[in-house]
Amino acid sequence: MQLHIKTPLIESPEMSRISDKKVLLKLENTQPVGSFKIRGIGLLCQKAVEEGKKHFVSSSGGNAGYAAAYAGKMLNISTTVFVPTTTPVNTIAKIEQLKAKVLVRGDVWDETDKFAKDFAQEINGLYVSPFDHKIIWEGHATIVDELAAETDKPDAIILSVGGGGLLCGVVEGLHRNNWNDVPVIAVETEGAASFYVSQKARKLVTLDKIDSIAKSLGAKTVSAQTLEWDKKHVIKSVLVTDSQALGACINFANHHRFLVEPACGASLAVAYEKNEILNDFHTIVVIVCGGIGVDLKSIGKLNCL
Repeated sequence: MQLHIKTPLIESPEMSRISDKKVLLKLENTQPVGSFKIRGIGLLCQKAVEEGKKHFVSSSGGNAGYAAAYAGKMLNISTTVFVPTTTPVNTIAKIEQLKAKVLVRGDVWDETDKFAKDFAQEINGLYVSPFDHKIIWEGHATIVDELAAETDKPDAIILSVGGGGLLCGVVEGLHRNNWNDVPVIAVETEGAASFYVSQKARKLVTLDKIDSIAKSLGAKTVSAQTLEWDKKHVIKSVLVTDSQALGACINFANHHRFLVEPACGASLAVAYEKNEILNDFHTIVVIVCGGIGVDLKSIGKLNCL
C-alpha cells in the first residue's frame, strides 16, 4: 500500500504571464495530508512496520506530525506526536482526529524533539524526524520521478526550505533521473533563513530564533545533508519577505482556488515577484508544498498584520 498519491502537474497561466516564464506547478498540496510530507514519512513508517516497529513517535506540531499520524492510522499503528507549546489548538485537534496521541512538550521544536527521541528510545518505537532521514529523502525524491515521466526537463525547480527534507529529496530525485544539471532554487523567508546563512558560511549555522510568519520553515538548523548536496549540485538560495510570501498565498488562492501556508507561499513568491533569479530560465517547476496550518481565518488575520 502506497500512502501518497501521484499529484497533478499543471501550468499556471497567471504566474506564467506575470513572470514571463512557463511556470509549471507540482501540486503537492493535493496529497491526502495536504503536503508533500507523506511521501517520505509514509515510506519511513511503512519500512519500519515491515521491520516490526509497533509505535510511531513524531516531533512536529505541523505537517510532519500530521503525516506521521496519518501513516499510523492507515497502517494501524499507535502514534504519539510531540508538539511545542506554540502549536495552534486547531492543529492539535487535526492530529488528534487521526487517532494520534498529542503531548505538548517544550517551548521550541528543538526542545520538543529531544522529548520525542527519548520517548521513542524508551518504548523502542520509530522516531519520525520531520526532515532528517535518508528514507524520508528517498520518498520525497518520487516527486522528481513523477516529473520525469510526465514532462520534459525544466530549466529550474523552485522549492521552499525549512529543515531541508524536501530539498534533499528533490536533489536526490534529480540525480537518479539524470537531471543533474537542473538547478534548484531554494527559498526561505528572511526570518527563517537557516539554509541561506549556512550556505554562505559553508557550514551549519544555528539561528538564534525564528522570526517569520512562515512557521513551517522554522528549523533553526538545516539538515547537514543539505550542505553535502550543495557541494555536488547547483542550489541557488533566495530570500523573500513575509509580506511577499503572504501575498503569494492570496494571489494563489485567487488564481488557483487553493489555500497554502506562507511557507509554501515563499516559493510561489519567486514567480509572482518576477525575482531576478529567474532571468536565465524559461521553464520552471514550482513545488507547491501545501500545508495544513492554513484556513481563511488565519490568512485574513495575517493579512491585517
